[in-house]
Amino acid sequence: MRLRTLVVLLALDAGREVTADRLIDGIWGVRAAANALQALMSRLRRTGLTVEATRSGYRLVLDPERVDAHRFAGDPGRYLHLWRGDLEFPAVAEPEAVRLRGLRLAAQRSALTGNVPELEALVTAHPLDEPLAALLIRALRDDGNRGGALEVFEQTRRRLADQLGVDPSAELSGLHRELLQERRGNLPVEVSSFIGDVSTVDVLVKSHRLVTLTGPGGSGKTRLSVEVGARLPGEVWLVELASVRDPAEVAQAVLTTLGLRGQGVPLTRLREALSGREMLLILDNCEHVIGAAAEVADVLLRAAPGLRVLATSREPLGIVGERLFPVEPLELPPPGAGPESAARAPAVRLLLERASGFTLTSDNTTAVVRVCRALDGIPLAIELAAARLRTLPVAVLADRLTDRFRLLTGGSRTALPRHRTLRAVVDWSWDLLSEPERRLWRRLSALPGGAEVATAEQVCGADPDLLGMLVDKSLLGLGVDGRYRMLESIREYGLERLAEAGETESMRRTLAAHLIALAAEAEPHLRRADQLIWLDRLGREHDNLHAAVRDAITAGDRGNAATLVANLGWYWWLNGHRTEGTRLCVEVLAMTGPTDRADLALVHAFTALNGVEGPMGFDEVKCYFREAERLAVGVSARHPGLRMLTPLAAIYSGSPMLSRGVFGGAEDLADDPDPWLRAISRMLIGQVRLNLGEPAEVAEEDLRFALAGFRAVGDRWGIGFTLSSLADLTAARGELRQALVWQREALALLEVVGMREDLPQLAVKMAHQVWLSGEHEEAHRLLERAREYARDVGAPEVMASVHHCHAVIALAEGDLDAAREFNALAVRLIENSTFAPQFRAMAHSTGALIEGAAGDLATARRKHRTAIRLAASAQDSPVIAQVLAGIADLALREGDPGRAARLLGAADSVRGSLDRTVEQAERTGREARAALGDAGFETAYRRGAGVTMATALAASGLDPAPERPDRQWGEDDQGAGAPQQ
Repeated sequence: MRLRTLVVLLALDAGREVTADRLIDGIWGVRAAANALQALMSRLRRTGLTVEATRSGYRLVLDPERVDAHRFAGDPGRYLHLWRGDLEFPAVAEPEAVRLRGLRLAAQRSALTGNVPELEALVTAHPLDEPLAALLIRALRDDGNRGGALEVFEQTRRRLADQLGVDPSAELSGLHRELLQERRGNLPVEVSSFIGDVSTVDVLVKSHRLVTLTGPGGSGKTRLSVEVGARLPGEVWLVELASVRDPAEVAQAVLTTLGLRGQGVPLTRLREALSGREMLLILDNCEHVIGAAAEVADVLLRAAPGLRVLATSREPLGIVGERLFPVEPLELPPPGAGPESAARAPAVRLLLERASGFTLTSDNTTAVVRVCRALDGIPLAIELAAARLRTLPVAVLADRLTDRFRLLTGGSRTALPRHRTLRAVVDWSWDLLSEPERRLWRRLSALPGGAEVATAEQVCGADPDLLGMLVDKSLLGLGVDGRYRMLESIREYGLERLAEAGETESMRRTLAAHLIALAAEAEPHLRRADQLIWLDRLGREHDNLHAAVRDAITAGDRGNAATLVANLGWYWWLNGHRTEGTRLCVEVLAMTGPTDRADLALVHAFTALNGVEGPMGFDEVKCYFREAERLAVGVSARHPGLRMLTPLAAIYSGSPMLSRGVFGGAEDLADDPDPWLRAISRMLIGQVRLNLGEPAEVAEEDLRFALAGFRAVGDRWGIGFTLSSLADLTAARGELRQALVWQREALALLEVVGMREDLPQLAVKMAHQVWLSGEHEEAHRLLERAREYARDVGAPEVMASVHHCHAVIALAEGDLDAAREFNALAVRLIENSTFAPQFRAMAHSTGALIEGAAGDLATARRKHRTAIRLAASAQDSPVIAQVLAGIADLALREGDPGRAARLLGAADSVRGSLDRTVEQAERTGREARAALGDAGFETAYRRGAGVTMATALAASGLDPAPERPDRQWGEDDQGAGAPQQ
């Protein structure tokens, strides 16, 4: 950097002396020793440049014409292309930099005349440069965009006033007057900037003689029409029809706006007057006189070939040749957007533009996003909310938008009365409807997730004609998915009207019955080959289903609430809604009142099942399972989930019913009439065998039986999970190629089903196995994929599993700093978790291995001790085995290869088989064998045989009881591996 500064200072005065003081000041900014400058000069000379020492400084021997800055200064227009990037001159040369920048700007002004995009970029970079603004205004005017030219003037005027406290120059003001005088018509000059897309409508109006802008009240139709009109050459007239009450007065309103007088029938007079003129006629706010407006437009368009009509209305005019443009709400920021992302969203830009003195910050972005999303991006609603920001903090405003019609009342005093409050806007639409249309509006408002045609017909008493009328009047939207939806403000208004009509409770019960029937029909299909079809159907009704549960809770209707939850529990498990589902279950269980016993048992069961990896403590999970098991007595025939409760309760409770040959009751389901439940039972038995340390071959037989069963019924969840378990067993044997085939299929299946909570762990397992296969870059890509999955889930334990895998791989790659960092992140995320002590044991074991590799054996021993205690308490044989193998690494580093071999034998004894995916154990085994020889290693290894989960803590040698120097394990040890005293 100093060398570069030296070159700049010498080159700016190429061929002339530069004093040593100037060079030192420019390079160091403080007084420095002369020898420091001499040393730097020596480095410069080694680059090939010729520098001569002078009496008081140095001179770069170089023709100034070979220096770009000198060539540019001599002829800026000719050498403008030499300017590349920003000037990085030292502070002492800043005056020269200012001079060069000024020359560049002057050259750009001359070179870019008429080039709108580049002029716009320059004006953005130099917002107070009036000559530049004038160039851009002229370019926009010449391009036919007078509206854009007027907007540039207004923005420049505002910046000059706000930042410098001055008015525009005489030149700029005169240009503004010219723009206003060039147009014939009555378009207003807007005092605020426009946010939205004008170009599409501009093209439509130039290509078609009749264009109608449709959309709900407050969507910005009028403002868009004015912006489009401002861009067009020639006459543009805006006819305001809002104040016209009698349809017969529409033609007269147009005559009056155009300043035409005369006797006779107004429409005839108008037709004669316009027959030879070219103009754009904007008919604004046609909806309340729609028939008359359509007649006037039709007559005039037929009589005047040079006429174009741009109408704004909440419904189409409905005449031949009409092109419709639905004015959509402004684009919204995504949920959870940060300041940069949010600021790019047009809805947020409008709020910031209209909210005087309000600035987007990292602290208020969340609330701003909530406001814009709650208001659906409707411009008028956002402008009303912006006005409220003068008196309310934005977080308070966001919280209170549930009462939006009372809150959003601060509209412009000069606006139409119906645009001064949000309620007035929607009242205007309501008043224009027939009673059947109003009835459908208020009933559809009870469905926050919208409705398909069949639902609207069955639940709301709709027919296709009525639905079409509300769509035409911009009160309903028809999505590409075939669902009718309302904007939230329109829906909230409909709910108020539903309550006024005394229909809230009857509508709630009708809707609940409809959704219960859907959920009950879907529930058994979620375990069959057509599960994706039914998951999709439930997914489309997700918001309605959850709203129905919450409405039943609010109404104290425990029966319907419990029935809905009982039929949705497995949907939540499969489709990534476990946390949300658990909370609803808990709320239902807190209710009182009559309910079906089987439903109540299922609610308890799904509270436990969905809560086990969600927001619930492990002790709570066990309690819910026990209560579900109690309630299921006598009603278990009604649902396979109720017959599965006994083994699930045993597994999650650490029941003594789990032991070799006894599987918590799962074995009793082997002959169940439900084939899905038979497959589940064998899958559970296989998993229990592995956890108990039974031979892998026996567990694999159970898992293969389960896989065949799941494939037969078509349950992708069962297929995926069983395949993943089989892949783990296959990888443990060292058959990584086949393991990855199955693991990839499992991940793909669960992605299709949508099991968000389980995808990170599967991706993590696959990343590790891919790394073991030698595809290290692919493994890291998979880890990033797992990280994205985990971010989507948001659970700390899930992200911890990703960090842990990253630590394991970094350790294997020898990057101890990265391994320590990632493992520390994992431990922090799970240190207070009551769930899965197995995972905490593995994380502490990995931390111990990292410290061992770093040479800190005391810390490694302490972490290994924590890991084995946690593993022993979890009673999970694969985890205990992995921790014992980690302690073997410590033994080897402490110089005891015999003990390392014994610990490896103990690990395999607890697990019931070898596991070649524990990379560190493989390395420890190789090194111990090399130290002991084959025979010595095998002898020591066999001394670990017979260690079980129950004796693993003592066998680790890290038991907190004082150790005796002669403690050993022998082949004739009593107590299956207990240390001798």
